[in-house]
Amino acid sequence: MRILIVEDDATLANGLTVGLRLSGFTPELVETCADAKAALSQGGFAAVVLDILLPDGSGLDILSGMREEHDATPTLLLTALDQIRDRIAGLDLGADDYLGKPFDLDEVAARLRSIVRRSEGRAQARLEWNGLSVDPARMSGSLGGQDISFSPREFVILRALLERPGAILSKSTLEERLYGWQEGVESNAVEVHVHNLRAKLGASFIETVRGAGYKVRKEVV
Repeated sequence: MRILIVEDDATLANGLTVGLRLSGFTPELVETCADAKAALSQGGFAAVVLDILLPDGSGLDILSGMREEHDATPTLLLTALDQIRDRIAGLDLGADDYLGKPFDLDEVAARLRSIVRRSEGRAQARLEWNGLSVDPARMSGSLGGQDISFSPREFVILRALLERPGAILSKSTLEERLYGWQEGVESNAVEVHVHNLRAKLGASFIETVRGAGYKVRKEVV
């Protein structure tokens, strides 16, 4: 899933970008309020990781603007440990969660999965479809009694398909889930990852709809 990171500290930003990518997210990084607003206007983010202290303003103003425009994108605030007022203000403005600096990258990923899951109205963490049970925290699953592990980018493709079972997702849609706007897109990446997923899940688990894209096959009753 695509995540917008708004953070101007280069060390933290790099750590978040690398860590979240390894956890199966597709992070987009901006460093200012102006760039954050421009990115949010394009839409398509599953969640936002938002620092409060930015070089050209406050992340709280970004959050306030989002909610005033009825943008309900789940938002995780990053705050200094001693800034309790900022945390309270952020929660009152509509933040979904907050995390104090310094933080653990695994906890950031877990909190993001949690706020996204709540926004989707899902009570359980695991994704299940047609006998497959997937644990997003570990990017692994089980099918027919067999344990299966997925690479980060295989998991991105699989998660996108499982989030909308039966819906046809185009190649370009899946590429958007795989790559940030600052990355070059490999022409056959989607095909390669789908091929690898079929090798693990069975050739018929993911269907190709000619000229349209891919979908997971209908659930077996």
